[in-house]
Amino acid sequence: MQWITFLFPLWIFISSGTALYKPEIFTWLKGDLIIYSLGLIMLSMGITLTFDDFKRILSRPMPIALGVFLQFTVMPLSRFFISKLFNLSPELSAGVILVSSCPGGTASNVLTYLAKADVALSVTLTTVSTFLAIILTPAITALLVGNEIKVDTIGLIWSTFKVVVIPVISGILISKYFKEKLSYLLDILPFISIILIILIVSSVIGSRREIILQSGIILGSAIFLVHSIGFLIGYLMAKTILKNEITSRTISIEVGMQNSGLGVLLAKENFASVLVSVPPAISSLFHSLISSFLVFIWRLLSKKEIKDSNLK
Repeated sequence: MQWITFLFPLWIFISSGTALYKPEIFTWLKGDLIIYSLGLIMLSMGITLTFDDFKRILSRPMPIALGVFLQFTVMPLSRFFISKLFNLSPELSAGVILVSSCPGGTASNVLTYLAKADVALSVTLTTVSTFLAIILTPAITALLVGNEIKVDTIGLIWSTFKVVVIPVISGILISKYFKEKLSYLLDILPFISIILIILIVSSVIGSRREIILQSGIILGSAIFLVHSIGFLIGYLMAKTILKNEITSRTISIEVGMQNSGLGVLLAKENFASVLVSVPPAISSLFHSLISSFLVFIWRLLSKKEIKDSNLK
């Protein structure tokens, strides 16, 4: 089952293409089913955590502070300027900014493991950014979108709290009191999360098929550029300040990847236009492809470093 989880970028690429060709395969997932699916993803993340994970915030303040700072500054600002550069419509621009203001997702933890980076730091960064997102995601979105399109800020805060905080805390409590009884779940939770992420993203892509095909090249180029900037700046800033390769890889992945499923849900629940949910769906495809390429490069470099050290 692990290899299925590890090939997440490949599955989301295939499912996204399938959704454009045969949207009815995925569009049955809609409405409350998407809300429940995302809640289950966040619950799964909570079950893999303990309250001890939060102690790392005190023991490793600098990497966490840097990662969270870049997460909520580099991505939203770069997407704001790039959406202007590509002259995206207010609705598409709002979707681009919304997903860039979302925290890291569970997929980043899987990709961090594959990249042979710091999984503990990745989980902590994802957790911290997820809780900060209760306030920061609605605030940044409202600030950068401005008056171009109506933003239900209170609705964004409630939606984020409902599908993030409640499930994650519930998961942590379940893990604390029922860990031994549910130990068998720990191996399959990443698999379940990946399947649900793929279904959510593919559903939105399928239901917005015509819009995506019409604005695909321009919108896709803008989103690809933004994620590339996120991965690059995340890595370079961490490397310059922290001077640690493993930590730099971890922060790069966390900054470059967003919780696209959350972005899709927030867009569907709090914006009148269906266009706003398109960028978060496309975003998942591109950050998965870029991160998988980086994982491939970093794994090759890790093998070379091990081989070189054995020769010495």
